[in-house]
Amino acid sequence: MIAFFVVFAFSCNNEQNSVDIGDDIDIPDSLLQETEPVPEISNKSMDDLVQNISSPIEMAALIKETGSNFSPELLAPTNHLDKYTTSFKKSLNLGILGADLGYLNLYGQNRFILDYLTAIKSLAEGISVGQFFDFKTLRDFASSGDDLDSLTYLSVHSFNKIDKYLRENHRTNISVLIIAGVWIEGMYFATQINDQVKLKEISDRIAEQKMVLNNIVLILGNYKGDSNFNQLLEQLKKLKEYYEPVKITYELGEPETVEQDGILTVVQNEKSVVTITEKDLENIRNQIAEIRYNAIN
Repeated sequence: MIAFFVVFAFSCNNEQNSVDIGDDIDIPDSLLQETEPVPEISNKSMDDLVQNISSPIEMAALIKETGSNFSPELLAPTNHLDKYTTSFKKSLNLGILGADLGYLNLYGQNRFILDYLTAIKSLAEGISVGQFFDFKTLRDFASSGDDLDSLTYLSVHSFNKIDKYLRENHRTNISVLIIAGVWIEGMYFATQINDQVKLKEISDRIAEQKMVLNNIVLILGNYKGDSNFNQLLEQLKKLKEYYEPVKITYELGEPETVEQDGILTVVQNEKSVVTITEKDLENIRNQIAEIRYNAIN
């Protein structure tokens, strides 16, 4: 499910400081000058990053299990698309709206889904990856509301194709940006709901994102020469400071025997022990809200 949200694009901060090569793909002047090349991030590193991020579907499922009702006020707006004039903004918000679509799918909110699919279509076409979406079929599923599982599956398939295409074209830097957008929105869901229900399951999940944040900051650091990436990086570094007091340790549990294909395997179980205070959660919630506000406006 995580691959649903791994989409890519590229951006600059200011169109006056960029060269337009068409299809709304803008290249910063810094990349046209003779500067040190940014090293390409390996597929393994990206795969590890993606696999360790709780997908918005998983986060939304956890939220739903708490008995929380659907909250439309948690969703990012779809009427800000005119503000997203750079590929950076379009890419970041494509990830954010993708996370929102997962939340809508889980709660079966087909009355909103069509609107979000339309916005996603616009953003995808704005960064020249719209050809990977079968929007007609997606729209039909959303309009009927009869088969949300098929809607989710088709969306996942579309984003997988985008992932493959853009990695093959050495635009891994954009995947980091979109992953960051997905992660920010998932964290926004979790921190806002946790503020209302105060459940250990959610606060533990928030705490466990400490290592994911460290990896996102590390990888984004490769692109700090771009002002947009650098601004996002600084905001995430501030969030990282608020995570410093959070402690996560692991304890070995009882091993168990698992049979698969007639072969017995001993599996060593472990559990995480999380230490996070209400003040920590408050600081993290406020910083995530600020990062998310800057992203969608």
